[in-house]
Amino acid sequence: MEKLIFVYNAYSGTRHVVLDALHKLIRPNTYACSICKVTHGIFSENSRWKNYRLASEVKMEFLHIDEFQKRYASKFGYKYTFPIVLWEDEGEMGIFISTEELERIQNEEDLINLVEEKL
Repeated sequence: MEKLIFVYNAYSGTRHVVLDALHKLIRPNTYACSICKVTHGIFSENSRWKNYRLASEVKMEFLHIDEFQKRYASKFGYKYTFPIVLWEDEGEMGIFISTEELERIQNEEDLINLVEEKL
């Protein structure tokens, strides 16, 4: 496996970052991106997740929906739901952690354990 691609259920850009931060602050239980919810606080990346990510031997890439669709539209289209974690290897791509699995995680520890279990 060449890398894992984490695709947030969020769009890139300053405007979206501000709106997402406000949403997390005001109505955290209704925030739609389970990856963002457990890996990032309102303003920064959670230290436990960051330490895991930096220490991992697996290459990880993090994209917003629009970034993913722009980069992979020609080959993989829009066949995935978001958030999602995909594996990529030699031009092939598949689901590593599904949207449904991500929706069940409660914290960064759950995500770390899930990634490690599937590796």
